[in-house]
Amino acid sequence: MSNETFADRLRKAMDDCGIKQVDLVRAAAGQGVKLGKSHVSQYVSGKTVPRADILHFLAAALHVEEDWLINGNTEALDHHEKKEKDISGGSNMREFKKSSKLDNVLYDVRGPVVEEASRMESAGTHVLKLNIGNPAPFGFRTPDEVIYDMRQQLTESEGYSDAKGLFAARKAIMQYAQLKNIPNVSIDDIYTGNGVSELINLCMSALLDDGDEILIPSPDYPLWTACATLAGGKAVHYICDEQSEWYPDIDDIKKKVNDRTKAIVIINPNNPTGALYPREVLQQIVEVAREHQLIIFSDEIYDRLVMDGEEHISIASLAPDLFCVTFSGLSKSHMIAGFRIGWMILSGNKRHVKDYIEGLNMLSNMRLCSNVPAQSIVQTALGGHQSVKDYIVPGGRIYEQREFIYKALTDIPGITAVKPKAAFYIFPKLDVKRFNITNDEQFALDLLREKKILIIHGGGFNWKDPDHFRVVYLPRVEVLEQATRKIGDFLSTYRQ
Repeated sequence: MSNETFADRLRKAMDDCGIKQVDLVRAAAGQGVKLGKSHVSQYVSGKTVPRADILHFLAAALHVEEDWLINGNTEALDHHEKKEKDISGGSNMREFKKSSKLDNVLYDVRGPVVEEASRMESAGTHVLKLNIGNPAPFGFRTPDEVIYDMRQQLTESEGYSDAKGLFAARKAIMQYAQLKNIPNVSIDDIYTGNGVSELINLCMSALLDDGDEILIPSPDYPLWTACATLAGGKAVHYICDEQSEWYPDIDDIKKKVNDRTKAIVIINPNNPTGALYPREVLQQIVEVAREHQLIIFSDEIYDRLVMDGEEHISIASLAPDLFCVTFSGLSKSHMIAGFRIGWMILSGNKRHVKDYIEGLNMLSNMRLCSNVPAQSIVQTALGGHQSVKDYIVPGGRIYEQREFIYKALTDIPGITAVKPKAAFYIFPKLDVKRFNITNDEQFALDLLREKKILIIHGGGFNWKDPDHFRVVYLPRVEVLEQATRKIGDFLSTYRQ
């Protein structure tokens, strides 16, 4: 626009970034730039324009070119492209694009909304992150005994281990499997990994050919769908029923099995819903797998974070005649997500999967081994005092935070939720008619920009309707109280 002013462009850039005047003042203070509230107010109102050093700061904070901000020069937007052309002597630079294998791969737990939050943080805005299950930033500490043992063994962890892991670590995991009544497990059936995430990727890559199908819950932990897709397979999502405590819909599973289906994934306890599956539901899944000769992959990383006196049952314990792969680790139960130590346990009938196991071994060998210092503490962690038990009983942090978040969210008009029984997530439902929501990612972005709260929209968990979001309730109650008050305030006027 020919009559557009500096103030117009400044306000537009601030709106695009979700940044307010006070955010600019705080960001400037953090960088040692002298910028007062009155100065910003004068710039926004058009009473004055900034001097060169302030202009440089504003352009950097708002991720725009200085020339465009001060002069409205749209050519400045092509600055980087022109620079590349100059460097190449006037010829077009060769463009490198991401692999087409990634075209249908999504992982919104660290996706566009999170990228916007990072951009806001870089401009000096404080964001409350309720998007990822990362215990350490919220004051959950690794048991001292675990830290001590890792320090003592560091000098012995400098070389590669066996591709599957240290003997002591795998022995402890095997004994843990026995406590869970997982049948037919030897040391050779245990693989350690850099978190469960690495092992999920390994399992999908070893199993799936182009067009193979695998049943995955909806909502899911999106890494399962992403890894299956990246491996060339097709993720077929079966519904978990919110009206039935978020349990898998067995009839829906049966409808979606066909000749191309190789396996079924369950996530129990569930992320993102916090559901815990009872024996009868697990038994029904086993029966479907048995009838159709499916592999069962069971993600049980939260199996020690179960509340209300409930018991976690490993599905593999109900299926000695089927091939099962059970995943778990220490990231959540021992609050050491950054150490990256997980494992998978092969159990049951292995006669008909020998070639698949060869594939697992090949991929396991290709990465040489998992993180050896983290492997060194598995025996201590599994055999010592289980500090997580103190968190999941009345008076414990996770229990009390679960109690608070459930009540606080369901007290907000337009929100309902199923109370989680495990893990540290809740997956509340929005009344889309009340708020006129048609795009749940936009809802998450709007909440982030207005209230500086980062959540993940339901679509990020392969939930098809725009009516859910996930909240991580790891922060202390007083922080959750502030967050839910802001969410309530936001929704009181929000319409899409």
